[in-house]
Amino acid sequence: MTDDALRILHLSDTHLYGDGRLHYGIVDTLAGLDRVLARAGSLAEVDVVVASGDLSDDGSADSYRRLKGTLEPWAAERGAAIVYAMGNHDLRDGFEEVLGARETVTAVRGFRIVTVDTSVPGAGYGSVDSAQLDRLRQVLATPAENGTVVVLHHPPVAPTTLLFETLRFVDPEPLVDVCAAGDVRAILAGHYHHGLVTEAGPSGIPVVVAPAVANTTDVLWPPPRERAVRGAGFAWVQVPVDGPVRAHVVTAPAPDDGATVYDLDAEAVRRIADDAGWRG
Repeated sequence: MTDDALRILHLSDTHLYGDGRLHYGIVDTLAGLDRVLARAGSLAEVDVVVASGDLSDDGSADSYRRLKGTLEPWAAERGAAIVYAMGNHDLRDGFEEVLGARETVTAVRGFRIVTVDTSVPGAGYGSVDSAQLDRLRQVLATPAENGTVVVLHHPPVAPTTLLFETLRFVDPEPLVDVCAAGDVRAILAGHYHHGLVTEAGPSGIPVVVAPAVANTTDVLWPPPRERAVRGAGFAWVQVPVDGPVRAHVVTAPAPDDGATVYDLDAEAVRRIADDAGWRG
């Protein structure tokens, strides 16, 4: 990889709480974030830290302050920018109070990083409206020197496991088409709680889904059950000025990795779909 590449530490799904409680009653997500950052500390250079949604689990301002107080000193030591995106667990008021606007444009070394808010209040699935597509189209109308990276929470590609079928990005094709018509080099997402590197649309835009900080989806667990285990990680993404995007999925090991966080039967998955899934 050449020295002119944009070097991105891509985190997702930190699921922090304002009061420090444990996720699912057993996972210390703030400790998981500390472990991920310690592991990523061995990276020689980082230009930008991307946090692609579900940053909070309770949506409280205090949870975002915990995130900001952890990420920003780490990034500042390395001269790295930070980009935050909204997820379905995030709440707009707390996010905007502490982290700022929900859709942003950030310039880093001739690259442009654009966030798109795919969250739908009260729902687990993702969507974008015509106004958001127009805004993205207008941003991309003027090419960036080295191209654009789009950051959102819900991946614009099919899910791997049954739980996310009704929690998916609904009708992502218009967004992918807007990206393909512009200078988008890569799309970074989260939500699925497992690493995934694939492509979106006929033009094959690279899509990098970061593993979660909070827990890891077991992609080999037989349906209709859904399982997540202890485990945290990140994606290390390099976007060169010219040439293909490279991404590595990196774990931040702990002694209890692999222990079950939840194991949902078909009825439990159906209840989540009924409560937060797409019904269209």
